Amino acid sequence: MAPRHLARAAVAGLAAVALLGTAACGSGFDDNSGDANQSSGPASLQILIGSSGDAETKAVQDAAAKWASSSGNTATVTPAQDLTQQLGQALAGGTPPDVFYVDATRFADYASVGALEPYGDKISNTGDFYESLRTAFTYDGKLYCAPKDFSTLALEINTDLWAKAGLTDADVPTTWDQLTATAQKIKAKGQVPLALGDTRDRIGAFMVQNGGWLMSDDGKQPTADTPENLAALQYVKTLLTSGLAQYPKQLDAGWSGEAFGKGKAVMTIEGNWIKGALQNDFPNVKYKVVPLPAGPKGQGTLSFTQCWGIAAKSKYKEQAIKFVEAMTSGEQQMAFATAFGVMPSRQSVRDQYTTAFPADKPFIDGVAYAQGPVNAPKMDSVLRDLEAGLQGLGTGDPKTILANFDKNAKAALGG
Repeated sequence: MAPRHLARAAVAGLAAVALLGTAACGSGFDDNSGDANQSSGPASLQILIGSSGDAETKAVQDAAAKWASSSGNTATVTPAQDLTQQLGQALAGGTPPDVFYVDATRFADYASVGALEPYGDKISNTGDFYESLRTAFTYDGKLYCAPKDFSTLALEINTDLWAKAGLTDADVPTTWDQLTATAQKIKAKGQVPLALGDTRDRIGAFMVQNGGWLMSDDGKQPTADTPENLAALQYVKTLLTSGLAQYPKQLDAGWSGEAFGKGKAVMTIEGNWIKGALQNDFPNVKYKVVPLPAGPKGQGTLSFTQCWGIAAKSKYKEQAIKFVEAMTSGEQQMAFATAFGVMPSRQSVRDQYTTAFPADKPFIDGVAYAQGPVNAPKMDSVLRDLEAGLQGLGTGDPKTILANFDKNAKAALGG
């Protein structure tokens, strides 16, 4: 099964569109009349999660039960079949769960229509959350929700195939030039050097390494059509056209991790979710993880994160905030990390995490130079168009791809 982040682009969901449509017509999300309906007694919290599997579901249910028993409330955790769709329907229908996972790629859509309670400043020690994660859940200057956990991209190397190509530790690439040189050595030995995902969630890292990105920090202006981004896409195009990198479909794989697991490429660029996928599907693959090679402007990677959203219409906001406080404590985050492999969003448990999971250090170190997802509402179709352009990058024009994004994004944001 492909990791959950791979599916999210495909689950835009009519329900989310319905949510935005009804909110634009005055659904009452933006008024605060709901606060008069707050219940101060014991809460019966409904919690909707997008679970990666049984381990995550059980861990969250256990943590919720522990919180409920110690606080005198009840908390029911339900794993969604399709979180985007179910959450969109519930928010549009006016009967949302009290607490739910919100992906950073969806956050601005929900925040912009008043569906989320902006409770972020009520959680203790918010400065302990990594800055890039706080930024991902800030809208109009307000921290809306507490980051739950995160992942970043790094470079994975198949150590057996590396040795077979005659390479040593001295060949581990730390710059674009070294990546090209090492890839050429691998190709000369008849192997595919790099399996690279054909999406913004992978190729975007090269933009960050060259000092670029798709949007301004405040999410208000598209910034794709720049010399920095153009040079980054031209570099990736060169890797593709010279056979130094191949997309998963060229390697008969559903995603880069599968191509890597099958030994069809010596290196890949993936997040820490690859660990569980390889353990499950390709347990005999020996590999190591190193930071992504730096670009001309320095190190760069992408971060993927979710927050604990609280519904603006919840009757139990105070209790919900206390629930989130418990779920985001350092101790609880370490329990989640051990149970299902996520990285804690609090910096205070970073050393504890790297001691417990030393092989994941490149992933957690990446948060210092990571770029979060596009943080703007109404961007679904714009991003789909960008993905289509990137999928054809090998034969396409990078300048056109970037200019199209800016044009489409301006129209979406202006509309």
